[in-house]
Parts: sequence; structure tokens; C-alpha cells
Amino acid sequence: MQIRRLTADDATAYRALRLRGLREHPDAFTSSVEEDETLPLDASARRLRSEAQTFWGALDGDGMLLGIVGLDRETRAKNRHKATVVGMYVAPEAAGRGCGCALLEALVACARQEGLELLVLTVTEGNGAAAALYERCGFRSFGIEPRAIQVDGVAYGKNHMYLDLRQSE
Repeated sequence: MQIRRLTADDATAYRALRLRGLREHPDAFTSSVEEDETLPLDASARRLRSEAQTFWGALDGDGMLLGIVGLDRETRAKNRHKATVVGMYVAPEAAGRGCGCALLEALVACARQEGLELLVLTVTEGNGAAAALYERCGFRSFGIEPRAIQVDGVAYGKNHMYLDLRQSE
């Protein structure tokens, strides 16, 4: 498995995998497949070109994109020390092979190199596998936001987690 930063040239594969994740796990994301599938391919290319966001992909030996994760940097002066982990998805056929952890390790290494001090993310309550992955990678919970999202009339809480990058690696 190869982990690398995604570029605008990866827009088609990125969009397809992102839509798959939104479709398969609608409660895991704040975005919805209904909204995202109406966006043109160029919206994915622009996202992958953005200076405020960086995305990594996990590719198999044939170059098939099987996992993605993004780093969304804060732009306001008082918040520039932190960033949000976004859009984490690993295809089921790649699960259990260390793909998610490798993606997060690449993201964390980049964040440290850039001098960021704090990473934050949310994980839907009840998604124990994702929460466990984040905990293995050093993230800690700091609270639950009740009824954070609604999917088909069902409300879900979001577990807010953080990783203090100033702590030892």
C-alpha cells in the first residue's frame, strides 16, 4: 500500500471514493451524497489544489485509491495553530490492513512539519471502529455534541477528539 498526497490529477478517483464513502456511511459525514454528487468534477480538483486543504490517498499496488483523509487548516490568525481532520474513508476491501493508520500517520507528520500544534476531528457516536482507530493514533475525546447531524430524520451525536502535536511523538 502506497500513501501519498493527492493532486488535482487524482480528482476523478478521489471523487468516486468520496461519493462511495458518503453513500455507504451517510451518518459518518457532515456532507451528503445528494449534495456532493451534484458538484462538478472540477470542484474535487479545486479541493485537491487548495492551499488550505491537503488530502492523502492510500493506493494499492495497481494504483487503485482505497482510502482518503484530509487536513483542513484554519485561516484566521487566532486559529492558525490548529487544523481539522476531514473526509476519512477507507474502502471495506482495505480495512484491517493498516490503511487508516498509515493515512493518519502521513497527515500527522505533515501537520507537525508545518508547525501545527493541534488537530481536531469528529466521529459519529456509535462508530466504534473509527473512534478506536483515532484513539490508537493518539486522539482523545473532549466531548459529545448531541444531535450534531441528522440523516433521514435520525439525529446523531458527534464525538469531538483532539491530538496535541506538542506532545512527544
